[in-house]
Amino acid sequence: MPPNGQASAQRAIPVLDVLPRPLYARAESLGAGSWTPRHRHDWVQFSYAISGVLGVHTDEGSFFAPPQWGIWIPAGLEHEVVTSTRAEMRSLYIRRQDCLWAPEHCRVLEVTPLARELIKHFCELPVEYPEGGSPEQRLVQVLLDQLAALNQVGFSLPLPRHVRLLGLCNELIACPDAEVSLSLWAERLGTSQKTLMRLFARETGMSFRRWRQRMRLLSSLRVLEEGGSVTGAALSCGYDSTSAFIAAFKKMFGFTPGELFRH
Repeated sequence: MPPNGQASAQRAIPVLDVLPRPLYARAESLGAGSWTPRHRHDWVQFSYAISGVLGVHTDEGSFFAPPQWGIWIPAGLEHEVVTSTRAEMRSLYIRRQDCLWAPEHCRVLEVTPLARELIKHFCELPVEYPEGGSPEQRLVQVLLDQLAALNQVGFSLPLPRHVRLLGLCNELIACPDAEVSLSLWAERLGTSQKTLMRLFARETGMSFRRWRQRMRLLSSLRVLEEGGSVTGAALSCGYDSTSAFIAAFKKMFGFTPGELFRH
C-alpha cells in the first residue's frame, strides 16, 4: 500500500497469460494517488503519460515521466506504477521477441509527435487486430520502429543497495527540502566524508550533490502538476531562489516549468 494509505486507489493489473498480438494497448484515466502493487510480467511495458506525471519504482531506482514522456519497463522486472495526481495513461504491452533491440533496463523516453499519433491510433484498434500483411499490422510495425528510435532522457533516480545508505536516501526523498549535509550523513554512518562519497558514487553512479539535485527537481513535478506556483515548487524541494530553481529545472528537462507542462 502506498504511504498515503489510499487502498481505494489501487489499480487492477490485467490478467493475461499471453499477449494475443505482438502489441496490446491499455488506456486508463487515473485518479490522484492511484497505484499498483509490485508485480512483473513476461512482456515489455511502455507507459506513456498524456497528462499527469507517472512514477515507476523498482529495486534499482525510480523513474518519472512528465506529460508527453513514457517509461520503458523490461519484461520480468518487478515494478509498481504510481500517480500522485490525475493522469491519462496509455500503456503498450510488447512481446519480448518483437523488441529484441531494447536494452534490459528501465528507461524514460521522449515521445515524438509521430509516435504519439501512432499510439493514439493503435489504442483505437481491436485487441485482436487483423494480421497477415494488413494495414493494422503495418501500422504496428511502424509504431515498433518508432519506439526503437525514441531518445532516452535522465528522469530517473538511482537508489543504493547498501541498506543504511538506502535508508538515508529514502529520508531525503520523503523530505526533499531537508538540509542534510554530507558530513552529517558520514557521522550517522560512522565513516569519513571521503569514504561516504566513494560509497555513494559506487552505489548510485552519481555524486551526492548531483543525486540530491536530481531528486529535488523530480519531486517538484508533483507540485507543478497539481497547479502549484513555480515559487512554491522551488521552496518545496529545497530551493531558496526561484531563478536558481528555474535554471536547474531547464538544464535537466530542457524546458522551464511553465514550458514543460504547456508542452
